[in-house]
Amino acid sequence: MSGAAGLAAEAALRPSARGGRLGFAAAGAGLLVLAVAVGVLLWRGVGVWGNNHPHAWGFDLVAYAWWIGVANAASLFAAVLVLRRHGLRTAVNRFAEAAALAAVLAAALYPILHLGRPWLFWWTLPYPAVTGLWPQFGSALVWDFWGISAHVLVTSLFWYVGLIPDLATLRDRARARGRRGLARLYGLGALGWRGSVAHWHRHQAAYRMVAALVLPLLLSAQTVVALEFAVTVVAGWHQARLPLHFAATGLPSGLGLVLALAVLLRRGLALEALVDRADMDLLARLLAAAGLGALGAWAHEAATALLQEDAATRAAFVARLHAPAWWGAVLLGGLLPQAMWAARLRRGDAAPLLLGVACALGALLDRWSLVVDGVVPPRLPLHAPAYVPSAAEWALLAGSAALFTAALLVFARFLPAVSLFETRHEESAAEAAEEER
Repeated sequence: MSGAAGLAAEAALRPSARGGRLGFAAAGAGLLVLAVAVGVLLWRGVGVWGNNHPHAWGFDLVAYAWWIGVANAASLFAAVLVLRRHGLRTAVNRFAEAAALAAVLAAALYPILHLGRPWLFWWTLPYPAVTGLWPQFGSALVWDFWGISAHVLVTSLFWYVGLIPDLATLRDRARARGRRGLARLYGLGALGWRGSVAHWHRHQAAYRMVAALVLPLLLSAQTVVALEFAVTVVAGWHQARLPLHFAATGLPSGLGLVLALAVLLRRGLALEALVDRADMDLLARLLAAAGLGALGAWAHEAATALLQEDAATRAAFVARLHAPAWWGAVLLGGLLPQAMWAARLRRGDAAPLLLGVACALGALLDRWSLVVDGVVPPRLPLHAPAYVPSAAEWALLAGSAALFTAALLVFARFLPAVSLFETRHEESAAEAAEEER
C-alpha cells in the first residue's frame, strides 16, 4: 500500500506522539473525575444533584438530550454520505461514525445513573421471573433503555461494518512487521477478510443496509426523547414539533464536532493529504447550512409559542426569552456558523475549530433553556429557588466529556482515522483517469 492510504495505516501503527500522550493523560484525569462523581452519586444518592421543586430535572436530562443530539447528527451525516456515495465520505465518515458511537456511550451514562440504584438496571429488562413482575412499560426509564440499546447496536454496527476491510489491512501490516499479537487482534476483528469479490459484494451491501437503518433510528431516538418530555405536565414540553426541533438544533452540534475533529486529526496525525482543504471547505459550508436550519427551528418555536399556543406555554417561552441561554443557543448554534460562508475564514484552522465547538455548546444551551429556564415557578406561594447545578453535576458532565474524548483518542490511536479502502479506491480511480489522459 502506498500513497495517502499508507499514511493513514501508519498513523494507527506507529507509537503515540507527544501530543497524543498528553491527550490521553488529560482524558485519564477526566475519567478519574467521572469515577469520583459516580462514586459520590452511588454513595449519597441523586440528592447530590441540584434538582429541586419545581425543577425536577437538570443536567441529568439536559446532558442526556444533548449527547443524543450530537450522536444523531454525526450518524445522520455519515449515513447520508454512504447512501449517496458522496466523495466526502472518504475523508470524514470514519471519525464521524466514531464520534457518534462515543456520544452514545456518554449519553448512556445518564439514564443508568438516574435510576438511583443503577446496579438494579436489569429490572428494566423483560426477563422471565418467578415473582411475576415485569417492567413498567409506561415508564420513561424503560423507554430510555430500549432507545439507548437500539442506538448503541445500530451505531456500533455502522461503525464496525465499515471498518472490517481496514482491520484486515492493519492485520497484514502488523504481521509484516512481526507484531504477531497485534496482528491476531486485528485479524479477530477482520473476520477472516481476504478481499475476494464475494467479500466486497457482501460488505458493500451490508454497509449500505446498516446506513439505511440509521435513518429510522434517528427518528425513533429523537421521538423517544421528545416523548419523555411530552408525558409530563410541564408547559411547553408536550408539543408535536419537539422531535423535529431536537433534530434541527442538534445537527449543527454534530457537524460542528465533526469539523473540529477534522481540524485536530489533520494536524495531530498529519492527514492533510486525506482530509484536504476541499473537504474542510465543504464541511464548513455544511455547518453554515445546518445553522440556517437551526435558526428556522428556533423561529418556528418562537412563532408558535407566542402566536398559537395556550397561555401557560406562552408564559413558559417568555420566561425562556428573559434568560440568556435561549439567546446564547441562537447565537452559537445559528448565527455564528454563518461566518463559514466567508472563504477567508474557511481556509484557516482556528475559525472552524472554534466555531465547531461553539455549535456544540449552542445545542447544550438550547437543552438547558428548555429543561430549566422554561419551568416557571408554581402559582402557590412556595419558596422555589432557581436551579443551580451542583459540583457533582458539573463533575459528571465533565466526566462524560472525558469519556467521549478518551473513546475518540483510543480510536485514533489504534484504528485508521479515515477509510483506507475508500482512499485506495479514489487513488486507483485517479490513476486510471491519469492513464486515460
